[in-house]
Amino acid sequence: MSGVWVFKNGVVRLVENPGAETNNENTKRKVLVYTPSNEVITSYSHLQQHLYALGWERYYEEPHLLQFHKASTVHLISLPSDFSRFKLMHMYDIVVKNRNMFQVKDM
Repeated sequence: MSGVWVFKNGVVRLVENPGAETNNENTKRKVLVYTPSNEVITSYSHLQQHLYALGWERYYEEPHLLQFHKASTVHLISLPSDFSRFKLMHMYDIVVKNRNMFQVKDM
C-alpha cells in the first residue's frame, strides 16, 4: 500500500496517486494561521518566534531540515529548510501538535 495520506474536511484518506489529482482553478491556497492573534505565518522566523513562546526548541542542526522538539513531549516537528517548500502536510503537523494555537485556512 503506497500513496499519500491526505487530511481534508476532518477526514484522513489515502490517495494512491497524488499526482493524478487535478488542481482546478477554484482551489485556494492554504496558509498557517497563529490563532490567538489571527496572524498568517509568512516566514520561518515568524513561525519560530511563536513555537519558542509555546515551549518548542530547536532540536538538531541539519542543512536540509528545521527540527523542533518540546521537552515535555515526544513530539518532533520537521520542516524543510526552505520556506517555499513548506507544504500542507507540514502545516497540519504543526496544527496537530499545537492544538488551539494554529490552524490552516484558505487564503
